Amino acid sequence: PRGVDKMVVDTLGDVTITNDGATMLKQLDVQHPAAKILVEIAKATDSEVGDGTTSAVVLAGKLLEEAKKLLDKNIHPSNIVDGYQWASSKALERLQNIAIKIKPEDKEWLAKLAKTSMRSKIIFEESDYLAKVVIDAVFQIAEKKDDGTYKVDVDSVSVLKKQGESISDTMLVNGIIVDKEVVHSGMPKTIKNAKIALLNAPLEIEKTEYSAEIRISDPAKMKSFLDQEALMLRQMVDKVKSVGANVVFCQKGIDDLA
Repeated sequence: PRGVDKMVVDTLGDVTITNDGATMLKQLDVQHPAAKILVEIAKATDSEVGDGTTSAVVLAGKLLEEAKKLLDKNIHPSNIVDGYQWASSKALERLQNIAIKIKPEDKEWLAKLAKTSMRSKIIFEESDYLAKVVIDAVFQIAEKKDDGTYKVDVDSVSVLKKQGESISDTMLVNGIIVDKEVVHSGMPKTIKNAKIALLNAPLEIEKTEYSAEIRISDPAKMKSFLDQEALMLRQMVDKVKSVGANVVFCQKGIDDLA
């Protein structure tokens, strides 16, 4: 109600502050079948549309309320369902007649649509800028279908949050963000025309599966032992360099010497 933020406290004491209907309903432990349906409606609306969850739940609740009145008048449930389905088809037909067709190149209209979804969110003050970011992101992943419409898989866009910056610092990265630090402070922070190697094997000397103890009393032998390890690491590094890679992402460990 009134579009203001609400504070939801769950049984564990965790606090959620939101004005999003779907977020609130997800926090509720509902048991009644009708209530569970309303929660699923909110989740589906949030997933498919991204907005309008509260309106969907209020409308569905009103439909259930009116259905109860009809049931009290001994109207058969199947007749009520048929009536609702007929009304739904008429509503969709009316919406098709009043809908405005928007071309993909009409960025002004697309921005208005994006800002409408942001109006009820805390980010609305930056909606002009964020709408542009959203539109750019959508066009990066949109796939045109044979019928002229576009398919957009929102899961292809990941949102990475960082503390300490403002909403206006939001930026779209046309690529992949790997939120990891470089293994050595002396490595360059920017590389153009990078040739990237993806490794699922460690760049380090693997430990044996058996527990073993090596005793070395001669310092010269110790140096020879360390030199051999360094040589093995050098051979690994040379193999990576031989393919022309100048950036390496390694799923396993990387030895400091490498």
